[in-house]
Amino acid sequence: MTLTDINLIVPASPAKPSSAEVVIRRARVQDVPQMAVLINSYAAQGLMLPKSATQLYNHIRDFVVAEQEGQIIGCAGLKITWENLAEIISLAVAPALQGRGIGRRLVEPLLEDARVLGIPTVFALTYQVTFFEKLGFRVVPKEMLSQKVWQDCVHCPKQHCCDEIAMIREV
Repeated sequence: MTLTDINLIVPASPAKPSSAEVVIRRARVQDVPQMAVLINSYAAQGLMLPKSATQLYNHIRDFVVAEQEGQIIGCAGLKITWENLAEIISLAVAPALQGRGIGRRLVEPLLEDARVLGIPTVFALTYQVTFFEKLGFRVVPKEMLSQKVWQDCVHCPKQHCCDEIAMIREV
């Protein structure tokens, strides 16, 4: 399945009942305000980098969202870094809805998109090591991601004291 085919329905977890289903779909421009609030709430806690509305509008085609009852409750993007490397970015799920498989369902179509595009390796810089390990990622030294460092890390406020963990997965 490719991102153009996405209209997946994620049933609510039986352990945490909810009457509303979660739909995973490509992001639309009208989703940007809610995506920005979600991403930037985590950025304010130092858990991810912030994204401006302009950045999200400029890269909306890179994102998928989780929607429930008309609300964006999760998002994630795939940023192509190099011919053989892409990054999972801005993965965020509303705190009250974590642990229900929504994050996994956001990442899976992005991995498939990388495969369809012929990008063999996907990485994430994260604090959520266990989550990504469950998706088949493994921890690697950040130095393995030199293209990322050249493009993005030189502009990051955490450049000299980055504490994120680098993880990769072959697709």
